[in-house]
Amino acid sequence: MSEPTPKATEPNTTVKPVEQSDALAPLRIQIDSLDRQLLSLLNQRARVAEQVGEVKRAEGTPFYRPDRVAQVIQKIENANEGPLLNQHVASIWREIMSACLALEAPQRVAVLGPQGTFCEQAGIDYFGSAANFIYCANFDEVFHATAAGTAQYGVVGMENSTEGVVARSLDLFLRSPVHVIGEVSLLVRHNLLRQVNSLDGIEVVMAHPQALAQCQGWLTQHLPNAERRAVSSNAEGARLAATNPAWAGLASERAASQFGLHIVAHAIQDEAYNRTRFAVICLPQTLATPPASGKDCTSLVVSVPNRPGAVHDLLVPLKANGVSMTRFESRPAKSGQWEYYFYIDIQGHTSEPHVAAALKELQGLCAFYKVLGSYPTSD
Repeated sequence: MSEPTPKATEPNTTVKPVEQSDALAPLRIQIDSLDRQLLSLLNQRARVAEQVGEVKRAEGTPFYRPDRVAQVIQKIENANEGPLLNQHVASIWREIMSACLALEAPQRVAVLGPQGTFCEQAGIDYFGSAANFIYCANFDEVFHATAAGTAQYGVVGMENSTEGVVARSLDLFLRSPVHVIGEVSLLVRHNLLRQVNSLDGIEVVMAHPQALAQCQGWLTQHLPNAERRAVSSNAEGARLAATNPAWAGLASERAASQFGLHIVAHAIQDEAYNRTRFAVICLPQTLATPPASGKDCTSLVVSVPNRPGAVHDLLVPLKANGVSMTRFESRPAKSGQWEYYFYIDIQGHTSEPHVAAALKELQGLCAFYKVLGSYPTSD
């Protein structure tokens, strides 16, 4: 009689708890105690912020003051003795102030949607994640929502270090009643996102036209046969890529997480140091021109009579008053007469005497003149 076949021993799949060393135990107890103290202090700060909100509401003063935010963060950075880096301290305090402001009065901010766009990230960098973001299909809607009061503020792309200006934004500034109160310079890394973690079988790559242009070298080399399809935003391209395994998007890591996609290739933009500059806009009655910070930019749009030397004459008041010009862009006036509007950025604030003198002289030379904003730079 043969012996019964012994049963195979099943592997022990029980997960053993991670043992805590004697050295770690008191440190973790200390951290837990500090966390409770931090939470208590944060809630004390929040209660004071609620009182601030009541005073502002009674006085009719703006709830959001970007200059005040900058002052608080600067003071905290000056007081920081480490080991936390100043940039991390600044991020922490911006979120603390954003959360407290949400208790006073949540700020409605229009950005290019859907969730996961670089425009949304610029809004988070400026207002903090506690802001109430309103997602728009395009920059036209961002301008309209801000001008109509649906949103108190808007965030729009202005220019990219690789592809230059966002022409549509410049055109919309021309006749919109909003002005610029701030800017965000964002390091933009485009990632190839897809349902499947492979480059094989990609038929379509979808993204905002600027993103497609910023990655054209990589796409030509690695996906020469894939269609490049322009959509309203990079996050919209990621959203669409989540619906078809043969499609891919160019978007942020945040968008990959948002839509459950694999990052097939990281940072495929042709220029490693690829930055986009975003403008923060609002109606003047929402927030007036911020006070001079000592590191400001003034943006304006002008047109001049069509005569010899007219464009050259625009530069004379700036030079005579010692004002540096940092950007000069032309856009067609679309009048059919070969006329142009000129978008100019200069260093300095309109409240500074030499800037005010230069602008007064400049205005006298222009057929059309509009200051788009005087605001702190993000650099």
